[in-house]
Amino acid sequence: MKFPALSFPSLRRPSMRLPKLPAVLRPGFTGAEWLFSFKAFAAAMLAVFLASWAGQPRPFWALMTAYVVANPMAGAVRSKGLFRFIGTLVGGAAAVILVPRFANAPELLSLALALWVAGCLCLSLRDRTPRAYAFMLAGYTAALIGFPSVDTPLAIFDTAVARLEEIGLGVLAATLVHSVVLPKSLSASVLGLLDRTLGDTRAWLTDIAGRRDGGADRRRVAADITQLRLLSIHIPFDTSHLRWTADAVHAMQDGVAALTPLLAGVEDRLQALEAHAAGNDRNSGNGKGSDSAGDALPDDVRAMLDAIGPWLALPAAEAEAQSPVLRGQLAALTGEAARERLADDPLARLLRVALAERLGALLDGWLHCMQLRADIDRGLAGEAMRSRPAPALSGPKLHRDMGMALWSGAAALIAILVCCAFWILTGWPMGSAAAMMAAIFCCFFAAMDDPVPAINGFLHWTLLSMPFGALYVLVLLPLVQDMWTLMAVCAPMFLIVGAYVGRPSTFGAALPFLFGVIGTLAMHDTAQADLTSFLNSMSGQLAGVFVAARVTRLMRSVGADWSARRIQRTTWRELDELARLPRSAGRAQAYLLRMLDRISLLAPRVAQSGGSVPGVPTDDALHDLRVGADLVALQGVRGRLASEATLPLQPLLVAIGDWQRARIAGRPDMIASPPAALLERLDTALARLIEVYPATRPLPPEVIPAASALMGLRRNLFPQAPVPRLPIRETDPIALDKEDPA
Repeated sequence: MKFPALSFPSLRRPSMRLPKLPAVLRPGFTGAEWLFSFKAFAAAMLAVFLASWAGQPRPFWALMTAYVVANPMAGAVRSKGLFRFIGTLVGGAAAVILVPRFANAPELLSLALALWVAGCLCLSLRDRTPRAYAFMLAGYTAALIGFPSVDTPLAIFDTAVARLEEIGLGVLAATLVHSVVLPKSLSASVLGLLDRTLGDTRAWLTDIAGRRDGGADRRRVAADITQLRLLSIHIPFDTSHLRWTADAVHAMQDGVAALTPLLAGVEDRLQALEAHAAGNDRNSGNGKGSDSAGDALPDDVRAMLDAIGPWLALPAAEAEAQSPVLRGQLAALTGEAARERLADDPLARLLRVALAERLGALLDGWLHCMQLRADIDRGLAGEAMRSRPAPALSGPKLHRDMGMALWSGAAALIAILVCCAFWILTGWPMGSAAAMMAAIFCCFFAAMDDPVPAINGFLHWTLLSMPFGALYVLVLLPLVQDMWTLMAVCAPMFLIVGAYVGRPSTFGAALPFLFGVIGTLAMHDTAQADLTSFLNSMSGQLAGVFVAARVTRLMRSVGADWSARRIQRTTWRELDELARLPRSAGRAQAYLLRMLDRISLLAPRVAQSGGSVPGVPTDDALHDLRVGADLVALQGVRGRLASEATLPLQPLLVAIGDWQRARIAGRPDMIASPPAALLERLDTALARLIEVYPATRPLPPEVIPAASALMGLRRNLFPQAPVPRLPIRETDPIALDKEDPA
């Protein structure tokens, strides 16, 4: 990660670099950037005033907190402030418990605090939502309070209470200012992202109906859903009516996410119908389809797709009124006339059943999402929201990597212990500052694949901020007599740098620069600071950052390709579990959400690795999502099928699980394509289904998902396989031996 350059007139280099400086300043700051800076500065000054008025020993901790939780969105300020206060409370309590117990054993105290930081970091990385901030803060707050209190363990309670009060006042000031002074609601961001996700989904469905490539739409949908899920954590804290729509927004997130495998399934089944029609002429059996292949679709299927396009553009109420017409056309695809016409073509009949099953669920899901979107608009207008039960999801909605979380915690543990060992062995007074900074920087960037460039960039801008910090601590602040002179002293730099923080292109450089100055004010007793103590303290802080970077480089840094392969193996592991063990509907929906999150995590890593990663199939990001959805559907109805129809299913599922385990083991011949024996088992299962449920009668409701799932698995696992000969007779080599159900 390379931070963008931040330029100030006082930091100008030799004349040959001067032409580059005005390029940053020439555009000027926008009104939104100035507004953010003024609000953050006002909150910081209010926090310092309240902390000084309350007699707090380090009022600049309140100032720093006001800047830490500052955000253009008022809801994000309130939620982050709450998480910060909770984390500070828990971390302070941990310091109060640990420091007195191990005050006479510095080695044990160092180990206890390091283990606490590592454990909290693991929990933070496991959560992966904005709530994770509370876990992370609980970790390094214990280090911030505990390490400086080693020499005065009896004062640890007073120190922890003072720090909690200072941070609480900073949170209070920031919440008050950002909520009252021209508050910016999350509604524009949330609804914009929600409508973009819905629009991408509509475009994808429209492309399917028009038989066009929807690649761009499908690539955006997964990333939009994950981004919306993370942003919606702040909705209950918003200042507008949006906070009353949180349940509807969350329900719509899940609804749009549920559409993704249905969209992919419908697209795939249409391609299968096209390939089958072409295969009847023995001209094509690749199943890939083309722009002109849509002409091979039967007339009734083509008419159904033509009717879907205009229906998608209707508002929720009109779409609901028109849906019975579409449902009638959909039922006709597998009705009596279609069965009679396809009596001699059982495969075409199963393809129609599979298409109708997925298309019906897709239309119902789209209508549900449109109704939820209309409910959100009514809630924003102040109308009462309809109560809706929370979905019974079982399992995390986001991808979790406990292995990397534990390894990141181990890196933080080692970095802190290295600093503590040097501190204990040398008796260096500022060793506590090194341990604190090691804890902070190991936590800040732990979610990255390679945190070292970010740590080094933060260190670079912190070094540049040192002269300004020294100017404030040693020269300006001793001259301050009241709040008005403090505001006059701080305003020029804080307002300008704050505007850079509000600008996305310079955020990565301005934030560490600003925190370097504010952190200097918070870490020093400004009434007694001198040049020696300042340099000693800063050297300790820089040493901690340096140790964090070096330990992270040795233990924790990984490449994007390594992370991509690890995410992919996790997906294969879950597919193995889905194939071997039945799953409830709640767990199946949670798997779907995790898969979409993994798709959004894989895309930037694959791009960063040059567009391809060995061992990670990238030709179809939704392939594993479709396979998982078919496995869930098959497991859900397997117990309700006739016993004769279920005989081939268990060996089929076991074979799919064995294939996933071979992929996890890294067998090159298994990663790209499944074994041919799987195709035989799939065709046998389809043949048995046709034999038990002949084409002359409509399929029972419990059989339709099974037929759709089997056809989906065949298409997903063997898209280029020739059209099977169905029904398969007992004399065929791929028939299942009834005497050997295994």
